[in-house]
Amino acid sequence: MKFNIVNEIKLSYTRRGNSELVISKSIDAFNIFFEHFDSSEIDYRESFYALYLNQAHKVLGIRKISECGISSALVDVRIILQAALLCNASAVIIAHNHPSGNLKPSDEDLKLTAKVKAASKLLDISLLDHCIITSSAYLSFADEGLLN
Repeated sequence: MKFNIVNEIKLSYTRRGNSELVISKSIDAFNIFFEHFDSSEIDYRESFYALYLNQAHKVLGIRKISECGISSALVDVRIILQAALLCNASAVIIAHNHPSGNLKPSDEDLKLTAKVKAASKLLDISLLDHCIITSSAYLSFADEGLLN
């Protein structure tokens, strides 16, 4: 049996309204991320989000990338960048929480950040920051010089 059918791929992105939120420093990104984390689970299990920005660093949208276990979150870089391409983002900021309350980046956090930065660069998308969030504080890779 021979089939000559090719599946059609449909992607969609809808911008409802026009956001005037501008990210100019890490606290701006933290405040947006913190609103989207489930406050009843921020100290319980890890979640990973991406915030997408246009060239003027206005917020285009936010997307939950994964929600996993107590001490790790599985993150597929392709999913982060797929959404960036879909909404024509020029920049992205990523964030995840540490249920332990420890703000120190793990080796895996550093490796993932480098991987996202390299992949983003290939697509001319800037990785502006990676934030680690707890229920009471945050750490910005950009502020700490960890994005180099």
